[in-house]
Amino acid sequence: MSLLRRALAAEAATWRNLFLWAGRRPVPLYGGEPFGYLGVVKPILGVFLGLSVVEIPILDLIVKNVIPWGPARLITLAISVWGLLWMLGFLGGLIRNPHLVVDEGLRVRMGPGIDMTVRWADIASISKRYRSMPSSKGIQYEDGALHVVVGSQTSVDVRLRRPIAFALPKGSGEPVEEVRLYADDPDGLVRAARSRLEAFAE
Repeated sequence: MSLLRRALAAEAATWRNLFLWAGRRPVPLYGGEPFGYLGVVKPILGVFLGLSVVEIPILDLIVKNVIPWGPARLITLAISVWGLLWMLGFLGGLIRNPHLVVDEGLRVRMGPGIDMTVRWADIASISKRYRSMPSSKGIQYEDGALHVVVGSQTSVDVRLRRPIAFALPKGSGEPVEEVRLYADDPDGLVRAARSRLEAFAE
């Protein structure tokens, strides 16, 4: 049942983000500094969206001339439009949920599903380092680290003072000594985080 609840919550979040993004609602920053992570996957998403737009009239034409059943055309059209809008909502969710450097710590996010805060008191150091991951899976564990992956990459390493287990959509994960994430501007994120770390230590 929890799996069904998570699926329904993710679907609702996708449509909510589509509505908010289309309505140009301001992205909530909670007093923090935002850092996006779309650069590496934006071309891929653009290709998928472009193909979806092209597919709708082509599929409609095929169904109209091949399947002599009126409702079939409406059903395929509805599914195609739903798929296009869903992808736009997914993109909107990524744009509206950037990583944030806030007073409490580094808020690591990916869309509406992953949102965890690494508190300044728990951070020993933060540095820029590009890594290629063996999989494009969003959450990965490797070498005692939690990887929040975008496009099979991470670009920022956050070393912790002690092993910590973070709450994730599927429940609390295993304790890790590092959190590694991807940001389009790792230099800017590291600078902003180090500034907060220094202020916290004073």
